[in-house]
Amino acid sequence: MTAKTLEDLFVHALSDVYSAEKQIVKALPGLRRAATDPQLAEAFTQHLEETQGQIERIDQVVEETGLKLKRMKCAAMEGLVEEGKEVIEEIEKGPVLDAALIAAAQKVEHYEIATYGTLCVLGKLLKKPKAVELLKATLAEEKSTDEKLSKLAESVNAEALNA
Repeated sequence: MTAKTLEDLFVHALSDVYSAEKQIVKALPGLRRAATDPQLAEAFTQHLEETQGQIERIDQVVEETGLKLKRMKCAAMEGLVEEGKEVIEEIEKGPVLDAALIAAAQKVEHYEIATYGTLCVLGKLLKKPKAVELLKATLAEEKSTDEKLSKLAESVNAEALNA
């Protein structure tokens, strides 16, 4: 990455998270199919819909700012998605797998929270108020998803403990 300005950094981070969101859209159906807990499967379904909206928000940020995204693949998300696939392949379907799926999903959420938080700060410094408003909405959704997963983990992990 060659970033000479904060705006370059903003474009890079936005391009990176755009790639990340696209990868998540492809990965979520597999997580949903692997989940045995109905609430977890539903959470993955809801997050898929939410993620599609987040991609649309990034498109709005691009439109509002006139910036051009770079074509790139988010290597961090690629690794996190791969970890999720490994979990599905290696753990028998049931409560322990559900617990592992939640852990994998929370890693993704924490990556997104960090990225959107950074984008909000950069957008504010770069005086892009509409972009910041859109990015803050996504940041709030990511935090909410993480909280829902934490709450779900309490019951799923207890079930896994007894499995």
